[in-house]
Amino acid sequence: MFKHILIPTDLTDKSLRALEIAAKIAVHDQARLTLLHVIETIEDAFEGELDDFYRKLGRRAHKKMDQFLKLHETKEIRIDKEIIYGKRVKEIIRFAGDRDIDLIILSSHKVEIDNPGLGWGTISYKVGILAHCPVMLVK
Repeated sequence: MFKHILIPTDLTDKSLRALEIAAKIAVHDQARLTLLHVIETIEDAFEGELDDFYRKLGRRAHKKMDQFLKLHETKEIRIDKEIIYGKRVKEIIRFAGDRDIDLIILSSHKVEIDNPGLGWGTISYKVGILAHCPVMLVK
């Protein structure tokens, strides 16, 4: 049913659940997975001013993503990893459209019943609304 599944990650352990579910679907559907991390860029910085900072963030992200991927290396699935720079929601949506993603699986937080309005501005909510394909939110 699904051919290419995208798992955007903030590199926290709560994203592992989304990767675990995506791996199960991928095995069943013989789908390809892409683990994506977007390093948020800072606007109004001078060109080249933050290059070292972004390189360090990129190296840390590669290490953490490799740790995530080791948990699934014995499975019969293909998992690619990508790190890009920009605004998270915009880049996730653009990446999904450019790569023919047909399912996005990402972690989300539980919405507080006493204050549900706090959840409307989250990355997961925005991706769920703006994506061209189905989105599964994992809590």
